[in-house]
Amino acid sequence: MTKQKGNLIVISGASGVGKSTVIAELLKKRNNICFSVSWTTRKPRDGEIHGINYFFASRNEFEHMIAEGEFLEHAEYVGNYYGTSKSQVMKRLEEGYDVLLDIEVEGAKQIRTNWNKAVFMFVIAPSFAELENRLRARQTDDDEKIKKRLARAKEEYKEIPAYDYIIVNDTVENAVKEIEAVLTAERCRKKERLHLMKEV
Repeated sequence: MTKQKGNLIVISGASGVGKSTVIAELLKKRNNICFSVSWTTRKPRDGEIHGINYFFASRNEFEHMIAEGEFLEHAEYVGNYYGTSKSQVMKRLEEGYDVLLDIEVEGAKQIRTNWNKAVFMFVIAPSFAELENRLRARQTDDDEKIKKRLARAKEEYKEIPAYDYIIVNDTVENAVKEIEAVLTAERCRKKERLHLMKEV
């Protein structure tokens, strides 16, 4: 079978939904998927490695990259830039890997504008009440911050109709199975396999 190009996979989800845990488990289970490492202007934290956790750049370097059109998407958050390198993503896609982006809804909007082929998934908790329970169970935020996170989640949920798939994270195992089912189905699409019919 001729090697297929990979798919660009965009995964979004509200804070506290368990998205990072689901993604980490997914990456352990599939060898044909890779995680896109973002560029940022923030300083490395203890233990963070350039090229592994992030690609670290100065503000001037990052703004030059923006001007040169080197990002699929980028945003400024709490005084620092974050962005996804177009060339790095394209290289991995050409090699046949699915490339996974973990980005917020604003970044996903930019991907829709700048990329003609991507698969968009939004991870949700089984209910909004369960999302609140998970945020409280973390015991990392006070009540005011939890209210802000929930208000933000409600705004993000309004963007769900623009996504292709909704992944329900009732358990990590089930959520990973749902994502794997989507990835398998995307690779079986007619347009991905018509080249196999050339001899017919």
